Amino acid sequence: MLMNVNSMYSSLSAFLILFLSLFHVNQAIILNVTDKASICNATALIQQGMMDYYLGTRYGGTVGMFQPPYYWWEAGEAFGGMLENWFLCQNDTYKSILMDAFIAQTGPDYDYMPLNQTMVEGNDDQCIWGLTIIDAVERNFTAPDKEGVPGWLALSQAVFNTMWARWDKTHCGGGLRWQIFTWNSGYNYKNTISNGCLFQLAARLGRYTTNTTYLEVASTVFDWLTSVGFVVLDGQDNGNVYDGASIEGNCTDITTIEWSYNHGVVLGGAAFMYNATNGSTVWENRVNKLLAGAVKYFFEDGIMYESACQNSGNCNNDQRSFKSIFSRMLSFTSMLVPETAPTIDALMKTTAEAAALSCSGGTDGHTCGLDWQKKAWDGVYGLGEQMCALEAIQSLLIHDRPALYTQYTGGSSVGDANAGLNTTTTNVLQNKLNITGGDRAGAAIITAIILAVLLGGAVWMIF
Repeated sequence: MLMNVNSMYSSLSAFLILFLSLFHVNQAIILNVTDKASICNATALIQQGMMDYYLGTRYGGTVGMFQPPYYWWEAGEAFGGMLENWFLCQNDTYKSILMDAFIAQTGPDYDYMPLNQTMVEGNDDQCIWGLTIIDAVERNFTAPDKEGVPGWLALSQAVFNTMWARWDKTHCGGGLRWQIFTWNSGYNYKNTISNGCLFQLAARLGRYTTNTTYLEVASTVFDWLTSVGFVVLDGQDNGNVYDGASIEGNCTDITTIEWSYNHGVVLGGAAFMYNATNGSTVWENRVNKLLAGAVKYFFEDGIMYESACQNSGNCNNDQRSFKSIFSRMLSFTSMLVPETAPTIDALMKTTAEAAALSCSGGTDGHTCGLDWQKKAWDGVYGLGEQMCALEAIQSLLIHDRPALYTQYTGGSSVGDANAGLNTTTTNVLQNKLNITGGDRAGAAIITAIILAVLLGGAVWMIF
């Protein structure tokens, strides 16, 4: 009799486990890659998971910031994906949150150097926000609704101007340092993400405004990246994008690790240059080589992965978000360089399917994982995992909505070519620039003087 009772309880337990597991699966993300409603429903669930980490709606929380251990730059990255979702899915759910965050983090000089990042902000941090704000320009996101706040275009131009003012010809023949301030670790390191972001921001401003000054700067930055060996385009239709190098060896001892976000930002910048130059052969060749490298280094069995750390299981919190920017840049490239669409769209389809299958974990049943090759949740979770899945899946809609606007094809944001040039923010290196609005043919840089500013006194951290 006891054996029968135990058997009954065992059977009941097994039934309950099966029932609960079936219920759990039913909560997982179901994705039809050819149906917009399915794609947008999936991304809505993913964004709910992202908002679990958001501080801006909590009592006493900082608007525009996510909870530790996620840094300020990653907030800019996350909002970039959510902004794309607002446009691609015509989803207003988080519109006010985006608006509030974009305004709250502008900083006192409206250049995305906010007080909560005083003394710790790097060039790459500022420019990730810059890429999100230029996206607001190109997607016609509603103009800032707070009196005195400049338009999105002016804010993008302020980021560009303050970054270009730090171009350092004294070491390695040019390039931005990783850090803005001397006291931060990495000040003597010049990295690809800072320079790649500046390259892309300049290319996008040039495309949007048709001001050739921006395109000239973009070319200058790209030429430096290739001359120093951070970007290598060999003769085998392949492209490498490395991490960076220290100025102490004149940028010759290159850290050759390859990250998807570095590759994506440079590829995306090249795609914007191709589009802005009406399909120039030079930029077409560069796009093709960079895309070949992207396919070779960051896809396995047709599914995207972070090759430098994913298989070894040692991706840190930052690296676990890199595929989000990479996905966005691949989708932009597919749109801006139509010849790349067959290759990119096929890869993003298989990647989106796998990413959706990874979003089957957690107590909600649709928490996303890191390793999409498993085609199931791998037990890893966080803001980065949500962001990556969001951008991979919504990239399927890139051709279903209007292309990124310019000011002559429907863009309406108000600009200021001199934004940020009179900033009160102290920069260690400054080029004094005078960039005029000019006519549609473009404008010229009138002066470019490099000043070395010695900073002393007590240094304190403000969070």
